[in-house]
Amino acid sequence: MTLKNIQLRLREAIKQSGIPQKMIAKEIGVSAQTVSEYMREDVFPALDTLAKLCKFLDVKSDYILGISSD
Repeated sequence: MTLKNIQLRLREAIKQSGIPQKMIAKEIGVSAQTVSEYMREDVFPALDTLAKLCKFLDVKSDYILGISSD
C-alpha cells in the first residue's frame, strides 16, 4: 500500500459519505479548505485528524491504511 493509495481511499470515503466538506471540517476541527486539499491534492491529514475523520465518516482506519480490505 502506497501513500497515494491511502489518499485515494480517504478521498473515496469522503465522497461516498455524501456529507458536505464544510460539515466534515467543522466536526473534525479543520478548515473547509483543508478538507478540500485532502480531496484534490497530495495532502494527508495528521494522525489525530485522520482518526477523527475515520470516526466521523464511520470508516475503519485499517481500511484507509490498507491493512484490511473492508
